[in-house]
Amino acid sequence: MKKTWIFAIVAALAALPLAAAEYPAKPLRLIVPFAPGGGNDVLARLIATELGAGLSQQTLVENRPGAAGVTATESVAKAPADGYTLLLGFVGPLAISPALGKLPYDPLGDFTGLGLLASSYHILVVNPAVPARSLKELVELAKHEPGRLNYASSGTGANLHLMTELLKNMTGIDIVHVPYKGAGPAASAVLAGEAQILFGSIASTLAYVRADRLVALAVTSPARSPLAPEVPTLAESGIEGVDVPSWYVLLVPARTPAEPVGRLRAELARIAAKPGFREQLARQAIEVRIIAPDEYAAFLRREIDKWSGVVRANGIKVD
Repeated sequence: MKKTWIFAIVAALAALPLAAAEYPAKPLRLIVPFAPGGGNDVLARLIATELGAGLSQQTLVENRPGAAGVTATESVAKAPADGYTLLLGFVGPLAISPALGKLPYDPLGDFTGLGLLASSYHILVVNPAVPARSLKELVELAKHEPGRLNYASSGTGANLHLMTELLKNMTGIDIVHVPYKGAGPAASAVLAGEAQILFGSIASTLAYVRADRLVALAVTSPARSPLAPEVPTLAESGIEGVDVPSWYVLLVPARTPAEPVGRLRAELARIAAKPGFREQLARQAIEVRIIAPDEYAAFLRREIDKWSGVVRANGIKVD
C-alpha cells in the first residue's frame, strides 16, 4: 500500500512540468504604440478582451507611445520569445520608419505574424474657409496659388504626413506641410483655421463634418465608407490607384515557439470571424481579415517599398 502511495506521488510530481508547460500559463501583454483612446486603442482592447476569453488568461494592454511607435516596437522585438508579449504593429514603425533612418529592429526579421490584419481608412477634410467643396476644386485652387495652402499632420514622417505627400505627387499640387505633435493637435489646428487641410480618421473626424466645422472632400478607401456614404472616394474624385490605409498587425518576437504561435493564430482567426467583433470595428471604420504568414511578409515588403518611394521622392527627413 505504501509503495502504491509513493508511486502515485512520483507520478503526480512528474506530471507537474508538463502542466506548467501548457500555454498560456500566465497573463499575456499586448503592447500598443499609441496613447489610450482612438480607434487603434479600441482595436487593441477588443482583441485583448476576446483573447483573454478564448485563452482563459487575461491579456493586459500596455500603451507605450513615443518615437512614432518605434519605442514600443523595439520593446517587443527584444522581449522574450515565449508567446506572452504581443505587439499591435502599425504601418508607421514597420513600413515608414525604415525609410527614415536606422532602426533598432528589423521589421521583416525580428517578428512573427499572427495572421490578423486590420485596416483603417481616412477622410480628406478642409477648414470651411477654404473655397473648395470637392477634391477637384481643391486641386484647382492649389495649382492657381501654389504654396499658399497648407496641411496639418500628426508629425514629420507620420503616415498622415506621407499620405498627403503621396496626394501631392499624384496631383502635382504645392501645399505646405505643418507638423503637429499628434493627430489630435493636427485636427484642432484645422478646426481653428491655423491649418487648412487634413487627412483624419473617418470615425473621429465625421462628427466635425456633421457639425459643419469641417468639409469632407474624399475618403481613401477603395469604396465609399458606410459611415459617410455621401463622401466620394479618391478614385471617384479623379485620383486612381491610391489605396492608403493605416494598417495594424498582431506580432510576436521572432523565434517564438510553434505551440503559442499556433494557438494565437487559431484564436485570432476565431475572433476575426465573429460578427460582433467585426461590427464593433466597423463603427471605428476598421476592417479586419486573416492573412497567411507568407502573404503578410509579401505585404510588408510592398508597403516598405511604397513608402520608401514616397520618402525619397519628397526628400523627407526626421531630425
